[in-house]
Amino acid sequence: MSVARLAGIDIGTLTCRLLIADLLPGGRLKELHSERRILELGEGVDRSKRLSAMAMDRVIQCLKEWQKAIDGYRVDGRAVVATSAVRDAGNRSEFVARVARETGLTVEVISGDEEARRTIRGIRSGLPAGVTGVLALDIGGGSTEFILDRPGQEPVVRSINIGVVRLSERILHHDPPTTEEIQLAREWVGKETEQAVADMPSRAGLTFVGTAGTITSLAAMALKLPSYQPARIHNYTLQLGIVNELEQQLLGRTKSGRVGFPGLERGREEVIVAGAIILRTVMETLAMDACLVSDLGLREGVLLELATQLEKH
Repeated sequence: MSVARLAGIDIGTLTCRLLIADLLPGGRLKELHSERRILELGEGVDRSKRLSAMAMDRVIQCLKEWQKAIDGYRVDGRAVVATSAVRDAGNRSEFVARVARETGLTVEVISGDEEARRTIRGIRSGLPAGVTGVLALDIGGGSTEFILDRPGQEPVVRSINIGVVRLSERILHHDPPTTEEIQLAREWVGKETEQAVADMPSRAGLTFVGTAGTITSLAAMALKLPSYQPARIHNYTLQLGIVNELEQQLLGRTKSGRVGFPGLERGREEVIVAGAIILRTVMETLAMDACLVSDLGLREGVLLELATQLEKH
């Protein structure tokens, strides 16, 4: 099998991500170029059910720049996916049409289940040796996915309509949030989590793995990293006790007081509180005392899926 050069873009509710990589024999990805930008495409979507013109403009401007970067690498294939915010928006067809017209890129709006299926492909490509059965958690801006994946079996996926942007906009109105808001948030996340996993097969013996920006940010904060270092974050074990400590530190500061917090990416100061509440509540609800952090996820899964499609043609 020759090396294929691929580009993938994940248009999320909060963050957009680009990955250009070579697919090596054996299905491993060798990263050539990657970027991520917090563009808040889903701002206000929970309330209005529409993507705002300003948010669409921000994303399209970014996609124009990334399209030039992709062209410079002379890729064999490219794929662009959009998730929760675009799924939920009444004007999603307008957004998809604008992207096609202004950038030449074709956006695939994927379901929560399809998002989870590609995410687990990405996670699986980078798990440490000896990890077999996995319960993965993907905390996004608009939704959170639970993915139970055992070798030789179809993944079991459950999605809840709670993400860091949605939780912030719906409940966490004060800065910092009030005790009542925190309590309401915990109750909502706990209840939805219990319902989501109620009919899942036994979780005994599974490794709990977390992916996406909230969890990688909390790992970077736990490690007090001055800048984002994927090699140190990937396969780091985040203990529940540390998550609790970080949550308390974040809740004790205003949004402006969180700026410069070691390991916290600029632009995530507001939503990281919702992220910490979601992760802590999910871990307590599922009785998980540790979370293995994966720096790989949907973006890598998009490329692996693209490779499969290209092989078929």
